[in-house]
Amino acid sequence: MTKLFGTDGIRAVAGKYPLDYASVFTLGGALISLLGEHGFPPQVLIGRDTRESGIWIEKALVQGIQDRGGEAVCVGVIPTSAVAYLTREFSISSGVVISASHNPFQDNGIKVFSSQGMKISAAWEEALENAIKANSQQIADSDIEIFPTTNLRKYYKDFLKNSFTPESSARKQKLVLDCSNGASSDFAAQIFHDLGFDAITINAAPDGKNINAGCGSLYPEKLAQAVVNNKADFGIAYDGDADRALWVDETGRILNGDHTLFVLTQHMQAKQRLKSETVVATIMSNLGLEVALGGMGLNLHRAQVGDKYVLEQMLKLNSNLGGEQSGHTILLDNCPTGDGMLTSIKMLEAMVSREAKLSELVADYHEFPQVLKNVPVTEKHEFSLIPEIAETISAVETKLGTTGRLNVRYSGTELLARVMVEGRDLDQIEEYAQSIVEVITKHLRRET
Repeated sequence: MTKLFGTDGIRAVAGKYPLDYASVFTLGGALISLLGEHGFPPQVLIGRDTRESGIWIEKALVQGIQDRGGEAVCVGVIPTSAVAYLTREFSISSGVVISASHNPFQDNGIKVFSSQGMKISAAWEEALENAIKANSQQIADSDIEIFPTTNLRKYYKDFLKNSFTPESSARKQKLVLDCSNGASSDFAAQIFHDLGFDAITINAAPDGKNINAGCGSLYPEKLAQAVVNNKADFGIAYDGDADRALWVDETGRILNGDHTLFVLTQHMQAKQRLKSETVVATIMSNLGLEVALGGMGLNLHRAQVGDKYVLEQMLKLNSNLGGEQSGHTILLDNCPTGDGMLTSIKMLEAMVSREAKLSELVADYHEFPQVLKNVPVTEKHEFSLIPEIAETISAVETKLGTTGRLNVRYSGTELLARVMVEGRDLDQIEEYAQSIVEVITKHLRRET
């Protein structure tokens, strides 16, 4: 039977199963029952991003929670990481975020956090899935009014501002913030203004439909142009729920999450803040990062793709720094999940402390050429069970040998096969990637 929870919660077209009103209502009630079974008080903290569907999904969730005698503490539009942080900080039994992260506005999702601010276990996911699948009720839409608890929002803002601890008083820097018309729109400019930066915002006027629309971390090209046009020192691109952040340096060069890990590793090592000799990334991180960290006497440990898998390995290895090339970065001393604004603050802290430009901080990091291609598919069949696909993958691995890397996997949130090839010669790896794309397309392609 199809799993409802992917690597980042439940995600689907809003209004369609399993994100129809009855299913969300059922999830709310099932979560309260689950909390009771494990001895937790029936209290849930709820936040959402700026999608228009988030309003009715929130009502359905609250109605389901209240139907089972639970209490919903709603904080309105707020970054995903804020819910994780506040849930842990105020000892709330569970946190729920209504967001589809970087997906278009038609989609939405539900992410569920434990009382520790971490993604719930596979066993809890299965229990919630079973409740949704067993439900046959038709639930009437609720007309309840929801009033956000604003003091918790202020507490989160204060947490971010107090996380900035530079050891230098360098000149005031100019930033351009691309809020992706998402959850950071009402937070980012104020945070950085209060910290003393000259912050210019773009794409910070959400209308319920323009979240991630040609902007934010998926489309940083406009941010790059804005950085150059405004002669800014730094550009930051968030996604819809602000749990990831990507960068543009003062020259307009777009940087990714591997650059984040390189800069923060150097900074934290210099300040003796690394708790272990291991930084956790994923199988998608560039081989260049592994080489760079090796030059610092450190190890790069690769987890499966997904921030929950990164966190899992960080806890196992006692690492306090990890992240994904896509822009999720976990600073475990501060927060148990990726937080785009917190990561921005720590990147700025590194710049200010070293009195250096971002381009200077990444000058010693050299990426290996990397090609990443996405292929729409109808179903997620095992590649090894389709002989032609398996043979093509094996042939490319043989050709790469020890001078490159290949990863072919399915997206955890979309019907996509992802093909990543790394090596020393760009034209060659492009050819290798295309050969795999063509054979996947032949056997598994869906019409788009």
